[in-house]
Amino acid sequence: MKTKLIHTAFAFMLAIPLAATLHAQNPRGSLRGTVQDVTGARISSAKILAQLSGSSVQREATSEDRGEFRLDDLSAGNYRITVNAAGFAPAQADVVVAVSTVRDITVTLKPSAAPETVQVRAEASSITTQPIDLASAVHQGVVSSQDLETLPLAARSFANIAYLVPGTEPVEPSDPTKARITAVSTGGSSGLNNELSVDGGDNSDDWIGGFLQNFSPDAIQEFAVRTAQEDADTGGTTAGSVVINTRRGTNEWHGGGAFYERAAGLNARFPIENPAPNPKQPFSRQNYVATLGGPVKKDKVWLFSSLEYVRENASIAYSPASTAQFDALAQLAANDLIPGVNSIAVPANVSIPFRDYIASLRFDWAQSSKSQWFLRTAEDNYVTHNALVQQATLPSTGLTTHNNYWNTVVSNTYAFNSRWLGTFVFSASELHLTQARNSTLGFALAFPFSATSLTVSGFETFGDNQFATPITLFPDLRNQEKYQLRYDVSHATGDHAFKFGVNFIHEPVLSGAFPGNQETLHTFPNDPTFYLTNPSQFMADYTDGATTTPAGDGSFSQSVHRLSLYAEDSWRVTPHFTVNYGLRWQTTYGLFTGSGRSQAQNAAFVTLQALQIPVSLPHDDRRQFGPRLGIAYSPGDSGNTVIRAGFGLFYNDLAQNGWATAFQGVNSTNAVAAGSCSFDASIPATTGPGCIPGDASGGVGNLIDGRYKTPYAIHVTGGVQHAFNQHWTLSADYTHEQGNHSYRGYTFTGGTNLFTPLLSPDDPNQAAVVPDLNLFKSDNRSSYNALMVRVQGNVSSRFNLTAHYTFSKAQTWGCLLGELFDYVNGVCDPLNPFGPGDYGPSGEDVTHRFVLAGTLHLPAGIELTTITQGESARPFTLTTPAGTRAVINGVESELDQFRGTPFIQADLRVSRPFKVGDRWSIMPFAEFFNLFNRNNPGANYVTDISALPNPVNDLANATAICQNPPACTTFVPITSFKQLLVPSGGLGDFFGPGTTVGIPFAAQLGVRVIF
Repeated sequence: MKTKLIHTAFAFMLAIPLAATLHAQNPRGSLRGTVQDVTGARISSAKILAQLSGSSVQREATSEDRGEFRLDDLSAGNYRITVNAAGFAPAQADVVVAVSTVRDITVTLKPSAAPETVQVRAEASSITTQPIDLASAVHQGVVSSQDLETLPLAARSFANIAYLVPGTEPVEPSDPTKARITAVSTGGSSGLNNELSVDGGDNSDDWIGGFLQNFSPDAIQEFAVRTAQEDADTGGTTAGSVVINTRRGTNEWHGGGAFYERAAGLNARFPIENPAPNPKQPFSRQNYVATLGGPVKKDKVWLFSSLEYVRENASIAYSPASTAQFDALAQLAANDLIPGVNSIAVPANVSIPFRDYIASLRFDWAQSSKSQWFLRTAEDNYVTHNALVQQATLPSTGLTTHNNYWNTVVSNTYAFNSRWLGTFVFSASELHLTQARNSTLGFALAFPFSATSLTVSGFETFGDNQFATPITLFPDLRNQEKYQLRYDVSHATGDHAFKFGVNFIHEPVLSGAFPGNQETLHTFPNDPTFYLTNPSQFMADYTDGATTTPAGDGSFSQSVHRLSLYAEDSWRVTPHFTVNYGLRWQTTYGLFTGSGRSQAQNAAFVTLQALQIPVSLPHDDRRQFGPRLGIAYSPGDSGNTVIRAGFGLFYNDLAQNGWATAFQGVNSTNAVAAGSCSFDASIPATTGPGCIPGDASGGVGNLIDGRYKTPYAIHVTGGVQHAFNQHWTLSADYTHEQGNHSYRGYTFTGGTNLFTPLLSPDDPNQAAVVPDLNLFKSDNRSSYNALMVRVQGNVSSRFNLTAHYTFSKAQTWGCLLGELFDYVNGVCDPLNPFGPGDYGPSGEDVTHRFVLAGTLHLPAGIELTTITQGESARPFTLTTPAGTRAVINGVESELDQFRGTPFIQADLRVSRPFKVGDRWSIMPFAEFFNLFNRNNPGANYVTDISALPNPVNDLANATAICQNPPACTTFVPITSFKQLLVPSGGLGDFFGPGTTVGIPFAAQLGVRVIF
């Protein structure tokens, strides 16, 4: 009774507004069908009972006057369907309901004593055997636990297998503070704009975007990857979404364990980062997995638990060349040439241990035939020692990263009757990250040999890690605390499936800190061996190359609230034609408030006001209305063909890290009182405690533009899918995504392109009073167009496959390569942000992409499973310290002028299951990644022409390239751009081993036990 009162109260509150769900993707599936007699005449008032296998959970429906019925919000899984009608024999069948999909069935009843069966199309046991969805215009694919268990996963991440879905691409992890959490690119984007949910609870990182918490593949029942055209119940995305369901217990105890082993002896070298004859880098990794599920009380309470432990020992084995430089550096210290340091230890190698615990526990409770509850809690805790230590850097430059993630979801589904259903979700999550340096000397030494094309993150040779690498500046502390309350109501009849809901997210903690202590970086033009014979030059360069970052408060903090409302309906206009339509509204409160203060207390805002430079304050965007419309038409009576089309608007504001400096501007140290800065024309100068110094004194301000609008994308899609027979299905889909108001950074220089009207433009005092300014706007535009063709086949009991090909183009504005949704896109000229040559491909622009996956059952019980991927080269941009894009033979290079290496990787799994009794199964296996050991640097090439191993003659206008470095007495003219293309280290050396898009050959052995 209490549960019913709770749901009735929520339903009453939702009857007044529309309804809502921010990031509230449906983690459940639907069952739709018709009941007819042998003549095809529809049967009304038939009773349909759907019983979840292995439990007492069941749902009921009654066919309408057209013989149609529908059951929404079904937990994904196997169902026993029973249909009864007066005067007819009952019919039964087992049906699989997949997450986020609508399953169609046809029930034919006969007036006889013999039971009849339900006509069910191919069972959705795997992504290679998915049935046609006749009701939805959403572009998606569903990956089951069978896929997660049997397909080779290079990084043991469910994201690896998401690439089987058309419209996805591999992408590097985008956040070094979450080094082992991968991302999935959709719509040619960075993957940071995808919306993610687990068991109906939000799992999005609101600071950088993308996944927040990792889950073991063995804890996942299945997940759906939506690449375009989500329904109105989905928000917080401008591209795709991922809906994950975790595994649950049943009335029978079940579970298992698995062990995975990788070692250096099973891995090939990565020739870019570890070329011969350098010592091969030691490596080992073991994954220990255990799961257990079953009844706490049969037919009433069930549990499921999983635990995965990762024990990895990577190492850096220093090359003779690096060791020689380190020994020279140690001798310089012994000679008292390095202030405060008289000895430096030089180890033969450096261990980089990684330990990870990923745990999940779930309880399901059938309170009654109307009410079902579940509680799921999960944790991911990992530690990495000596992170960021590289081939040419000493252990002092590393750090220890410790990440803690925790998440819990409580959910209840209550059936008011056979048509009305209410779903309640409460979710809480927490992230706590710390990164501690190995040394705190207050300074670091950087020599040329430490920053080479072999690595992308090496910078300092010895001393403190400055937390500023060639890739990014990242925080040493992050905290995120989030609470979500969501309620959805659905009303299903034979021809209508109406839904509405409300979702509220309270995020009191979204904070962190960049290093704020004083640091001095000493950059040397020569290596330590040079200074052994030139000690006086060492001291001169030590002083001349010093750059000091003053102490400051690097903290930032937000407290945001998110609210959204939605209403949608799936209207089965005719048995062959379905219209899906809906409207979504969402908004964020406190998006521009940092540390409890508005941007009005930002010193940049106060200073610009005093200088009468036009500036305004940003405000939360309340006009986020997203209509959705989709159609699905199935001609004929066979149900073997469906034609889909859709249109929708999708809003997303979940990438706050690009504005962190603006939030730092109003923290407790930097906040100022309004009016605390004024301009004194008699000096001329700005005066007051709130003023930022002018450009001439190094003053820099960071501010969010007042004309902010929430980024959104328009989706237009269309396609057709046809099943030729029970074995073969072919689909073709077109997607257009038009991005609007994406984030960009404008960099202004005081006295150069930013002026105060209080002085004449040519007054030399402009630079003395006007500071530099980083202004963050939301004015970028982008486009993504793709044609996707997919075929799936179940050739026989011995062979099944899925294959897809994508032809696409992703473009956006940016000075360098940008992303379709990102926080780093910059402009070359802030006074002409849409200038010629500034529109080009995104970093994930892939023209051609092909994926093949399948399983072959050989004699003697041997199974071969593969994932093979191939794609055309991705772009990169050549830059120069003398400007922006490199100038070659007098012509500035273009955004799409340089492409990396086409990516081809074949992964293979060989296994042989053994049955032990009725319930036990033992499966030893061997997995081979990058089977043919193809060198796949992707787009990881040296992008700064000043860092090329063979220097160019002129950084402002390269016309020749050195042939005999380092002397460089011989230069040859640049006649081909290929002379400037040098592969560099992949992001694996930045985010941890095994996480790069392209890895060398690696083998993994293991065994899995299931009962």
